[in-house]
Amino acid sequence: MATPAVTLHLSRLARHLPFSCPFFKPVLYPCARILPKLPFRRRAGFSSSRFTVSASVSPASSNPGNRGLDDERYDVIVVGGGHAGCEAALASARLGARTLLLTLNIDRIAWQPCNPAVGGPAKSQLVHEVDALGGEIGKIADRCYLQKRILNTSRGPAVRALRAQTDKREYATQMKEIVESTPNLSIREAMVTDILLGKNDDIEGVRTFFGMNFYAPSVILTTGTFMSGKIWVGRTSMPAGRAGESASLGLTENLQRLGFETDRLKTGTPARVDRRTVDYSGLEPQHGDEEVGWFSFDLDFHVEREQMCCYLTRTTKSTHQLIRENLHETPTYGGWVEAKGPRYCPSIEDKIVRFMDKESHQIFLEPEGRNVPELYVQGFSTGLPERLQLPLLRTLPGLENCSMLRPAYAVEYDYLPAHQCSRSLMTKKIGGLFFSGQINGTTGYEEAAAQGIVSGINAARHADGKPLIVLERESSYIGTLIDDLVTKDLREPYRMLTSRSEHRLLLRSDNADSRLTPLGREIGLIDDRRWKLYQDKQARILEEKKRLKSVRISGGDLSANVTSLSCQPVKDFSTLESLLKKPHVEYKVLDKHGYGNEMLSRVEKQCVEIDIKYEGFIVRQQNQLQQMAHQQHKRLPEDLDYNAIATLSLEAREKLSKVRPQTIGQASRVGGVNPADITALLIILEANRKMAYQEKRLQLLNSVKTDTDGHISAASLKETN
Repeated sequence: MATPAVTLHLSRLARHLPFSCPFFKPVLYPCARILPKLPFRRRAGFSSSRFTVSASVSPASSNPGNRGLDDERYDVIVVGGGHAGCEAALASARLGARTLLLTLNIDRIAWQPCNPAVGGPAKSQLVHEVDALGGEIGKIADRCYLQKRILNTSRGPAVRALRAQTDKREYATQMKEIVESTPNLSIREAMVTDILLGKNDDIEGVRTFFGMNFYAPSVILTTGTFMSGKIWVGRTSMPAGRAGESASLGLTENLQRLGFETDRLKTGTPARVDRRTVDYSGLEPQHGDEEVGWFSFDLDFHVEREQMCCYLTRTTKSTHQLIRENLHETPTYGGWVEAKGPRYCPSIEDKIVRFMDKESHQIFLEPEGRNVPELYVQGFSTGLPERLQLPLLRTLPGLENCSMLRPAYAVEYDYLPAHQCSRSLMTKKIGGLFFSGQINGTTGYEEAAAQGIVSGINAARHADGKPLIVLERESSYIGTLIDDLVTKDLREPYRMLTSRSEHRLLLRSDNADSRLTPLGREIGLIDDRRWKLYQDKQARILEEKKRLKSVRISGGDLSANVTSLSCQPVKDFSTLESLLKKPHVEYKVLDKHGYGNEMLSRVEKQCVEIDIKYEGFIVRQQNQLQQMAHQQHKRLPEDLDYNAIATLSLEAREKLSKVRPQTIGQASRVGGVNPADITALLIILEANRKMAYQEKRLQLLNSVKTDTDGHISAASLKETN
């Protein structure tokens, strides 16, 4: 069994709050220690002697004559080279751990098998947060974008989202180059079939299909859709993780023998069409933004490129009719695949069945690269046979004469319900074994990357005997994502949504760096240059907010413009801050009249505007968090016998025994646990606290009595003599 991990909780919200708040200081579990400020290491490991220093990433670069068993020993092994695997391997290696990345196909590292896009609602917040911690997905998306748009611009800042259409091949190439050139990181093609355990049932390493053993105290599984994967086109299937790539076989059975629960999920991808055969004349163009937004907070990656256009078309009556007549030909409605698919990314046949009142559905045509003819038909994934797919595509306006380059297919695969992991993403059964990405039941590159960087950090820390890090729900979307995964018994692919976070006004994309970059620096993933960029930005924002509080105006063109925009009068000697708080008044109004700060970037001006305009709402949400914090973070004993608590409902006993939440807050989010059950748990905790207090008090009294009796006895003996 896994030994309990010492866990460090960090909740950081700084810049967007107008005052210092003790709630957002780091909260430590018992026995945890505050992290030292570690420099960013690229050519050496942790100071701990347990890590092996490795300055080279290529096994071929070492002397073959000196190679032996030690060459197959590492600090961290990452299984899978997708988006979770890349972030995990990079984080681990950059923290000094000698890391091995095992993947089925080196040429498909960081491949985007479905839509080559990054970001979108809630997903962009994840990308910003990964970048703020020192991850790569945002930087690569900024380098390889074909088009960028900010979504939900008419709504509040909490739900605005950056989305980038990326060049699929360029993205994979650049990530592969980074992985290959990172010190402490080795890559090898292999299919892992077995987990190796040591004497205490902790992780020892992995075994491959061809019988090679690789040893490490930390192993991360990021198997994507490959674990016992099977793709379907109509009634025809074949073992595969995705089109043209073999499935990973044997690992599921090994994990089952070790006591893990497994299940099946499915997803799908649409057909690709030749963009040279599409008639764009009647389609609605979807242009990118003139002012380009960025995922990365690192200015070195803010390089603008020529943008490509996407197009919008719609399904027709012919589309719907063809689908209804052939539903029996699809794996789901035909009944030969029962695995659950993603609720928020349904197939076109699911849309037709579930939304029968809709006459048409939006379909987006998006390029997959600058130098390839493939168009991704977003919103049109299907499980229909290949012989029906081209006629179906040709029912769409603009695609009447299109050529299909690749057929659509569905893929089903094994996953492990994530309630078997703790919030550090280390499994509860086996110490040192971590799960990340689609193996945990998620869908999406962004969700995978977010889990990957957390597991990579914690795997490196576990290998070095350091406390593991847990991000609280109120600290980040990453924290919300992981808390949902390990707390809720999810049986369908999980997608991050802004509605899943009850703290989304505090967890915006623009302040991800102020929330998480100090943590990234403390861990050791943020180097000196990046840290200075962060500090300089925060200083400029702070100074600008002070300036806006102090500068006052009376009358003039600015007052008239503000009155016109907000429909509210402007009082004499009003501060610029008070003007910015008025509705429909943006920072660019100050720029227009010469009251802006030319030294600030567009992003910094946006940060200042949001902080000031939404200050009241932010303070209110902060106060709500303060009120619930003490109760939510109360620890539950790891050995608590829920079945013995008669005041809990039967369902609560069953669910809590299965999930084994770490805190009262986590217990309250377990499905089937009601407020009365939480009250019962609080009563138990209070009774335990009082009992522990009484025992400690009794021990103290006995200790004092013993000391007193001994003193009296000694004194009596002295008098007798």
